[in-house]
Order: sequence, then structure tokens, then C-alpha cells
Amino acid sequence: MNTETIIRGLTIGSLAGVLLGVGLRLTLGEVVESLRKCRLTLIVLVNFALVPILSVTAARAFGLAPELAIGMVLLGAAPFAPVVPVFTKMVRADLALAAGLTALFPALCAALTPLVCALGLRAVPGAGELRFSTGGILLTLLGTITLPLALGILANRIWPHLRQHALRWVELIAEATGALSLAFVTVVQLPAILATGWRALFAMVLVSEVSQRLGWAVGGPSHRTRQVVALGTSNRNIALALLVAIQSFPGTPVVAAVVANGLLMILLGLLRVAYWRLVPPRHTATG
Repeated sequence: MNTETIIRGLTIGSLAGVLLGVGLRLTLGEVVESLRKCRLTLIVLVNFALVPILSVTAARAFGLAPELAIGMVLLGAAPFAPVVPVFTKMVRADLALAAGLTALFPALCAALTPLVCALGLRAVPGAGELRFSTGGILLTLLGTITLPLALGILANRIWPHLRQHALRWVELIAEATGALSLAFVTVVQLPAILATGWRALFAMVLVSEVSQRLGWAVGGPSHRTRQVVALGTSNRNIALALLVAIQSFPGTPVVAAVVANGLLMILLGLLRVAYWRLVPPRHTATG
């Protein structure tokens, strides 16, 4: 069994468990009501237009190597990481909105990510041809993100007592698997991560921070909804970006570049969570 298969298995298992646990905490009515109230058009525009443009601009402005630039483009086209509901729960933000957007975005990604990637890669010299299996990636995203959320919500409706008995165990197993996955990826990809260089890391941090501000700006009047959209906009879907990288750029440093950028995003996300836990944002603040 190669390392790629191990990483994929640990990631899928962890995400499925985490999202199942989120679903067990919610009802369908709560999710639908949160989606109805949010600024969905603006959120989609920011995530599929402004953040990808920002990623391409930063990669070119800092003169990054092609593999690093491609990694940033792929992540820029893959919004709303499945970890967003976890971060949302940690800062006590709007969990129903986080679940709704996290469940909705896989379908949007299957339709829009190929187009956004293709346009973004035109600005990267030597990027090569994009290969994107829309059907396969849609099934993967729906199966690992939307389905566990939906099953959790359904189970909460049909067997409400299940939440009391199963929720804690589901969350413990999922969190342990997630920690193992993160540690394994870090160890395996450590040489590539260390070779990224300060200029690329600075560009990645800059894109993440500006993305967070953009998400906050369109998140709505409540700081709890702004936190959700800010987290979703700044934490891109590493699993989706990796799938595209493996399909289009197999055996190249692009995969390591996506992992390095993705791990940095997770670290920045955890720092934001810690900051918001210590200093709750004001209703009219900017981040």
C-alpha cells in the first residue's frame, strides 16, 4: 500500500466521521433556514472569482516556481474545506450555516472548479493541460462530504436518541483519525514542505489572510455567520485540490506544493480559531 492510498483513506475516514457528527447535531430545518438567510450569491462570487484571481496574482507577483503557482491555483479554485464545520464548532459560530455551505459547495465545485482551474492555469507558464474527471470528483465529494452530513441529519430526525449514545464516540474516532492523518501527511511530505521557501510561504499566508477578510465582508450582519464564511473562504478544500493535482500532474512536485499550502491553511485556521476564542469579534469588526 503506497503513501498516497494511506493518506486518502485516513482523510476520507476522518472527514466522513467529522461531518457525520456535525449532522447529528443539526436538523434539516436549521440548515435550510441558515442557507436561506445567507448571501449565497456573494459567497459564491468571492470563492470562485475573487480568491482564484488573488491566488494567480500573488503567485505571479512573487515569481513562484511553476509547481508552487499551480498548487496555489488549484487550491484557489477549491473553496470550503470540510474542516470548516469543525472550526465553526470550536468558535461557537453558526454550525447550521457551516454544514449547509459545506454540503452545497461540492456540487458547485464539480461544475465550477474545472473552469476556474483552466482559466487560472493559463496565467502559469508551463502549467500544461488540465485533466479533470467531473463525474468521478463529484461522486467523491458528494460521498465524502454531503452524504455523511445528510446521514447525520437524517439519523438525528429518525432516531433522536442516537445522538446521545453515538455522537461522542463518532467525534472521538473522527478527531483521532484526523490527527493521525495530519501527522502522517506532515512526516511524509516534510522535505517538500521545508523546501517551499519563505517567499512562497509568505505568498500563501497573504492569500489566506486576504481571503479571510473577503469572506468576513460578505458573511452577513452577524459575527457568527461572518466567522463561518471567513473560515470557509480562507480554508480551501485540500482533498479536492489533491485529486486534481494527482489527475493532472502525477509524479510532479505539484502534489507536495498543494500539501504544503494546505497544511499552512490548517495552521492559520487553528490560529484564527484560537484568536476568536480568546478575543470574540465585535459585530462590526473586520476580522
